[in-house]
Amino acid sequence: MPPEIRTVNVIRYVTPLREGGSMPAIAEGDDGFLYVLKFRGAGQGRKALIAELIGGELARAAGLKMPEIVFAQLDAAFGRTEPDEEIQDLLKASTGLNLAVHYLSGSITFDPTVTKVDPKTASMIVWLDCLLMNVDRTCRNTNMLWWNRELWLIDHGASLYFHHSWQNWEEKATMPFGMIKDHVLLPAAVMLDEVNRPMKAIFTPELVRGIVDLVPNEWLVEDSPFTTAEEHRNAYYRFLTERIQSSDNFIKAAIDARSALI
Repeated sequence: MPPEIRTVNVIRYVTPLREGGSMPAIAEGDDGFLYVLKFRGAGQGRKALIAELIGGELARAAGLKMPEIVFAQLDAAFGRTEPDEEIQDLLKASTGLNLAVHYLSGSITFDPTVTKVDPKTASMIVWLDCLLMNVDRTCRNTNMLWWNRELWLIDHGASLYFHHSWQNWEEKATMPFGMIKDHVLLPAAVMLDEVNRPMKAIFTPELVRGIVDLVPNEWLVEDSPFTTAEEHRNAYYRFLTERIQSSDNFIKAAIDARSALI
């Protein structure tokens, strides 16, 4: 079954997370939970939200730990009382549908020198980030949290970076991912060959279609080289399904990159 995404209304802006380039924030929803809110009006705009939604739900489908993703509705009047002009401008530019993930209170940033990840989990995460072409899971910024003695993935907004221009995207679907050499878990990913076939089996065309169909039309119709939202959505589907079928290419490159580290 395709995943279902809840929608919450943002009722309180709690605090900005200024370490994030797109200025995410901790906010409270009308369901009483705290969320890390990603804004459609931030630097990378809707494309970062699309990458976050697709990447996060693919991670969840693979059985990896991922906080719940929700759509977050922001009212036009929400930012009027915000004293910080920069934040006020961001809130005004983000009126409408945004994206948020559950805030994992008490979590700590994953530190590879302190916490060891088992080889299978490390290999699955490296496989996923090769698929997504995620440039932002490095030692400088691991984008993983340690919470309740488990490793949780966060922030896939830098994935699918080709979609900022869509230039030669069909060709990129089958290409290795060169930046995997910088992945924080690559040294521990000793089971890349072993996880390749099971991961491909998980990501069926039906599953990928269900996840891509979650992307709201309003995120697809602006700043797009495609004529319609459906054509835009189909391009994501084609890219992902073709890349999954060509996973041998990016797995070989990852194995070679790992060998170069040892």
